[in-house]
Amino acid sequence: MRPMRSHLHVVGLECAGRANALVELRIVVLVEYLEQIVQINRAKQLNTKVEVNKRVTSPQHFLSVYIIYNAMSMSTKHKDQRNMQSKGQVLNAFHRLVEFFARRICMFIAFLKGPAESQPPIKDLTLLHNATTLALKIRNKQLTSEEVVQSYIDRIKEIQPILNCVVENRFEDALKEAKMCDELLKSENAPSPQVLAKEKPFFGVPFTTKDCIGVAKMKQTAGLTIRKNFVSEHDAEVIRLMRTAGAIPLATTNVSELAMWWETSNCLYGTTKNPYNTRHIVGGSSGGEGCIQAAAGSPLGIGSDIGGSIRIPSYFNGIFGHKPSTGIVSNDGQYPSAQSEDQNRLLSLGPMCRYAQDLLPTLKILAHKNVDLLRLDEKVDISKLKFYYMEDDGGQFLTSAVEPEIREAMRKVVRYLEKAHKVKATKLNIRKMKKSIALWMANMICKGEKDFTYELANRAGHVNIWWEFLKWTLFLSNHTLISLLTAIFERFAVKHGSDKHTKFIQESKDLCREFQDILGEDGVFLYPTHPTAAPMHHEPLIKPFNFSYTGIINVLGLPATACPLGLNKQGLPIGIQVVGGLHQDHLTIAVAEELERGFGGWVPPAIVA
Repeated sequence: MRPMRSHLHVVGLECAGRANALVELRIVVLVEYLEQIVQINRAKQLNTKVEVNKRVTSPQHFLSVYIIYNAMSMSTKHKDQRNMQSKGQVLNAFHRLVEFFARRICMFIAFLKGPAESQPPIKDLTLLHNATTLALKIRNKQLTSEEVVQSYIDRIKEIQPILNCVVENRFEDALKEAKMCDELLKSENAPSPQVLAKEKPFFGVPFTTKDCIGVAKMKQTAGLTIRKNFVSEHDAEVIRLMRTAGAIPLATTNVSELAMWWETSNCLYGTTKNPYNTRHIVGGSSGGEGCIQAAAGSPLGIGSDIGGSIRIPSYFNGIFGHKPSTGIVSNDGQYPSAQSEDQNRLLSLGPMCRYAQDLLPTLKILAHKNVDLLRLDEKVDISKLKFYYMEDDGGQFLTSAVEPEIREAMRKVVRYLEKAHKVKATKLNIRKMKKSIALWMANMICKGEKDFTYELANRAGHVNIWWEFLKWTLFLSNHTLISLLTAIFERFAVKHGSDKHTKFIQESKDLCREFQDILGEDGVFLYPTHPTAAPMHHEPLIKPFNFSYTGIINVLGLPATACPLGLNKQGLPIGIQVVGGLHQDHLTIAVAEELERGFGGWVPPAIVA
């Protein structure tokens, strides 16, 4: 029995140093109790009698021991948590330091390249109408479709040399189609404005789309050099639906390589620049689309979003962008296509535009057969909604801190809703949001998935990643650095079916249920779209996980609308995203329209002459 007692005293002494005074006083009870139990069991085995100390074996003392044991266990657990938090704080502090110096390097590179370029003034006031108004004026013969299309062609020719947002145009074909629209309106068999409004709501209105979305007889490269001559034979489903609604494709816009990065740059078409400051990025992957919308080069656009590719460019360029509820809009015709149903669930195609008024009619078109699920014609009373918000993700590792101006913008929205609609928003602390990156990555992994080197080879074999990396150092590679790093990083990522993967998938499901319980059919969640305003070119390499604020919403499958809230002190757009319950897209769009009224919406990056 001595070894047992010796061991127990060691345990008691170790625990006493961590526990409170009560535990120290009662640690002897723990020792005596355990010794007594051992003696009783030993006596039973030897069939002998043992003198029992009833005080020690009483239920009251058992309860005391149980409480003490839990106190000591919690003490150890809390110590482990504190150690983890300390390591995280050190890691984040180091990351902040790296960010600081990296930004100075990016600023120096920008200085060497010369000053930011100014945008040409907006002289044609036709460019300032929203798409819905343009369609109305065309139907009522106040404007011709040809005039509208020509106005946007002229604007694109002005901004393209500075911003590099367009990768291919169809100006001649668009003008021909515009003339056909005008001739139809002049004919004896012209449909009435009411019929056109119902059957072809965007009759004669031009629109643009990102290069990843197929437009018949136009290139669909996804920013991949090996696909430079690939021409789409068919329209993607969303393009077909827009044509059916009377809209005219005008051009395709630049993307990041394979649409998997949040800076729009590739080795085929180069880098797209922010219209508010050309030293800064436009976001990605729908960056060219966000840019052309903000610069008044298109009245309406279509983007795709698997981790924020609609919302991040919309945010960086000060426009509205909507990621629909999962499964509502067809993804057919998007490249690269999802490799599994799980990936397809994360991907959504949706509208990007300068005016919130255009979101709902465009979504009606894109939703097609699923439109009834969304109840888009249902009127929304803002004062009857329940609002929730978070100012940050709770401090995720290796993610930038939310900038003070963005926090203040969130608070202004909360105050505005309370003042204008007597609605008090509730601040939440959802701890799983700190795991946004891990959850998004786990959901992107699918069984039997081909790796990223397969995608870089255009799904025909595999790229030798180490050889390509060597070529990159010699400026000979056809791939961007981030694509090569993604392929390397993927090798060390969580594997499908592993314990960690299973855990993250379960946590994702738990988070989905938690959000659905909170939001229901009348709840709205306000959340930063991104922790910073648009960074400088190349800067995302140092802060790769900042897209976590949008990526987690893809995991949840919920609708989200990026809303601009003006410019910061540096003249760059800032804003928030509005998230709703599943199929409650009409709520997030209604809130976006309200915030546009309250905060002004899109701010032109150029002088309006």
